[in-house]
Amino acid sequence: MIRPRLETRETTPTWLRLALPLFAIAATLLICAGLVALAGADVLTAYRHLLLSAVSSRFDFVETLVKATPIAFTGLAVAVAFRAKFWNIGAEGQLLAGAMAAAFIGGRAGLPAWSLVPLMLAGGMAAGAAWALLPAMLKTRYKVDDVVTTLLLNFIMFYLMMALVDGPWKDPLSGYPDSPDIRMEAEFPILLAGTRLHLGVLLALLAAPLSWFLMSRTTLGFNIRAVGENPKAARYAGIKIPMVITATAAVSGALAGLAGVSEVGGIHFQVMAGLSPGYGYTGIVIATLALLHPLGVLPASFFFAVIITGAEAMSRATGVPVFLADVFQGVALICMLIAILFTRYRIRIQRFEAR
Repeated sequence: MIRPRLETRETTPTWLRLALPLFAIAATLLICAGLVALAGADVLTAYRHLLLSAVSSRFDFVETLVKATPIAFTGLAVAVAFRAKFWNIGAEGQLLAGAMAAAFIGGRAGLPAWSLVPLMLAGGMAAGAAWALLPAMLKTRYKVDDVVTTLLLNFIMFYLMMALVDGPWKDPLSGYPDSPDIRMEAEFPILLAGTRLHLGVLLALLAAPLSWFLMSRTTLGFNIRAVGENPKAARYAGIKIPMVITATAAVSGALAGLAGVSEVGGIHFQVMAGLSPGYGYTGIVIATLALLHPLGVLPASFFFAVIITGAEAMSRATGVPVFLADVFQGVALICMLIAILFTRYRIRIQRFEAR
């Protein structure tokens, strides 16, 4: 008689950690292939459009990079927070806070032109950090569940934004519920002429190694990892857990705020209802797929940008619904969570003699 059981691993091989995201992606593609077939499309044709159309030309490749930028920022925000077991589900609201701060600063007429972009970046990071510090304070002082508070604050920030853009901040020229455009001097520089490759893309590429350096080579990063791994041992070692959680929330919120700044400064040049189609929530999937490693966030966010961008081309070519991209995100998260299980456990086959 054969009976499988889970056995705790003493160590996890490096090759397994590297392979798990690939296994999760492969499982996601395999599962979603059934949905594509049910939609009446040829699976290989649909996947060819899904995966290749986003990188088939310079224009498409640049657009994919632009699409990957905000989810790279929110993925980094979640990865940093989750390492300290500060369950920041509020990157969406922090993104909107950063966007509103950037739009406010970028539209000020009295500021020198040269100062607009730096001030937008600083203001957006400060706004995102401030919005993340509120649930951190509730967690550390009053033991309020951070999952609940960060999630609910997303809706508070969204409706606050809508109240402003549909009220006192409403653009008088267009009449739509949008904020006024930022000044032209506040728009992010374009890195490649004739495209939308803006400064925010470069900042996202720099943010990943900087986040890795913070987590791996600084005292704060060590404290964050220690608190996340074993808070009791960290407290016994003299680490002030409330201070670490607060600092982690500030860093996480600042990264999410940069996502909002990049959308305002590089793409939309104003705040609107559809500024973020859920980039903050997508960041949770990105961070999970990257195993909370800052450098892994970049390829994970690029892959998801390919899926998001390619879904439209697949829909046009094969008739598969474009919202299949959302299904990909959910299935990928589930597959990755299952895969993470095998970083801590292995399947051991036990044999029993039948009586």
